Amino acid sequence: MKFIIDLKIFIFLILFYFTKQIEVYVLIMIFAIIHELTHLLVGMILKFKPDRLQLNPLGLSISFRINPDEYNKKINKANYLELKKIIVAIAGPLINLIIAIIFYNFNLLPNIREKIVYVNLLIGIFNLIPIYPLDGGRILKGILHIILGKWKAKKYVNDISIILVICLTAIASISIYCFKNLAFLIIVLYLWLIVLRENYKYKKQLNLYNVIKSIENNKKK
Repeated sequence: MKFIIDLKIFIFLILFYFTKQIEVYVLIMIFAIIHELTHLLVGMILKFKPDRLQLNPLGLSISFRINPDEYNKKINKANYLELKKIIVAIAGPLINLIIAIIFYNFNLLPNIREKIVYVNLLIGIFNLIPIYPLDGGRILKGILHIILGKWKAKKYVNDISIILVICLTAIASISIYCFKNLAFLIIVLYLWLIVLRENYKYKKQLNLYNVIKSIENNKKK
């Protein structure tokens, strides 16, 4: 398994330090790592093999190596692999919501209890936004894949991700103006980065798919 460190993490550290929110950022990193380790644990339980572990500005990012045989397994007319991916995606936000509930109801670490609840709700809810490759986007993509098929799912998720990040940019702009909090700007810029990267990958895959389809159609003629 490869381990990679995204150097942008140091830019985030500097920005949060100068905006006097370094404690919140450290808590975000701690619970974001717990979030991703939950993905890892559930993925391994479901017999996925971890392929890459990357430390990035918002925690860890884990990718799994998928056995080709998994693609053809069906269960109740649904793709078994997609169902497993959905379960893995749900596991991360779920653990954050559980942690938030525990700290909200019990007087654990009273000095930072409220911040822990806030950070875990933030991570859990943020990751459930249906923007790919956030967990919400992965869940939506998996559901659409089962219902509509692979390429329609990719298209709809790609379009929804772009629309939502535009909406979040507008909301963040108002928040920055009202609260003078640059953290909103940092998060939105990071979202734009990952969404544009996924959009680029989608277009490359779509072009390749169209070329292959065109060749197959010509052979049939």
